[in-house]
Amino acid sequence: MKDPHKNSVAQLEKVASLLKPDYSDRKKDFKNAIKKLKEPDRVYKTQLKIIMDDGSKGKFKAFRSQHNNARGPYKGGIRYHQDVSESEVKALSTWMTWKCAVTGIPYGGGKGGIIVNPKKLSPKELEKLSRAYAAFLSDKIGPWVDVPAPDVNTTGQIMAWMVDEYQSRLSKKGLIQENPLGTFTGKPLALGGSEGREEATGLGGVMVLEKLIEKMGYKSKKEVKVAIQGFGNVGYWFAKHATNRGYTVVAVSDSKGGIYAPKGLNPEKILACKKKNGSVQSCINKGEKAISNEEVLELDVDILVPAALENVIHKDNAKNIKAKAIIEMANGPITPEADEILSDNKVILVPDVLANSGGVTVSYFEWVQNLQGYYWSHKEVVTKLLPLMEDAFAKMWEMKEKHKVDGRMATYMTAVKRVVDAMILRGGL
Repeated sequence: MKDPHKNSVAQLEKVASLLKPDYSDRKKDFKNAIKKLKEPDRVYKTQLKIIMDDGSKGKFKAFRSQHNNARGPYKGGIRYHQDVSESEVKALSTWMTWKCAVTGIPYGGGKGGIIVNPKKLSPKELEKLSRAYAAFLSDKIGPWVDVPAPDVNTTGQIMAWMVDEYQSRLSKKGLIQENPLGTFTGKPLALGGSEGREEATGLGGVMVLEKLIEKMGYKSKKEVKVAIQGFGNVGYWFAKHATNRGYTVVAVSDSKGGIYAPKGLNPEKILACKKKNGSVQSCINKGEKAISNEEVLELDVDILVPAALENVIHKDNAKNIKAKAIIEMANGPITPEADEILSDNKVILVPDVLANSGGVTVSYFEWVQNLQGYYWSHKEVVTKLLPLMEDAFAKMWEMKEKHKVDGRMATYMTAVKRVVDAMILRGGL
């Protein structure tokens, strides 16, 4: 298995080699900044101990990686998964630095995780573990220090428990000076969450789709055929917003397989049917057919949207991709080997750190609302998201044209340059 942190460092080195000529007058500062960015500022590790329902002692390894805060507080999710590792949280915190920089929001990258299968815990045990983690982090996070959020297997309810634990710890020490709700995002609406958060990632991806279609020169949205692998939260909202705007979504899939409908699908009807029957393939109508997840990826469409798992496009199937462009809504759905094949085949790519950054952008909006104590309508959130997504895409495309690189490299170059520039301005390199 590849080491994710080593992968993130290798990516950074490749980007640095392309950016180097831009810093001919600050060679030493640039070199030192890149060296510093190869490792997180700090990684916290501990073993959390809780009393299980049967009276035994449960022990769980936990991590928090704070990568870089040159542009603002560390920001990033907390995941509960049996495969969490120190290398993984270090890599993810690095990628969060780039994701925040790409959209221009004033954050650096962070990431946390606990080695646990949460499905094996009772609700009471889950709450105890979440509170133990928040207690461990209570003196290491804060609205202007590090702002965690939900990630794999964590929810708004888990953030609510963590906020409560964090606030009670500060209260005991007499340290509350600002709204503690601003320390966590992805919270329920009733506890300072933001309107629009649920759909933000999928909606942001469709905002990117709109700009991409302009660049590709399509005259009509209806002629643009879209296939989406994955029909969870992100895939559904992407499908719904794309359909509402006039695009033809011809395929969607879940873990059990997919549907291909040449004339287009109705995402809302499919979601209702899936909730009732348990799979999208239970929703096939006349003129539609069942296809596998692998077949969804290889359909002859204009836009392919991998919105489920990582590494689904790899060296063995990349040559079979017929889509003209790919918008990565999942994290890491394309392997580095596949990237090269797709690039050689002139497939346009909008990478994950840009395509799915609508989620972290609305998390930023949540933080702003918490700090102001003033909350926005759904319409205001969507209105504020649009220019940030459009600008992020425009900057990526500009870098792509200027340096004649693919979309992934252009996005990383944009992000790394912004972080390095902030580090040089601060001095001390």
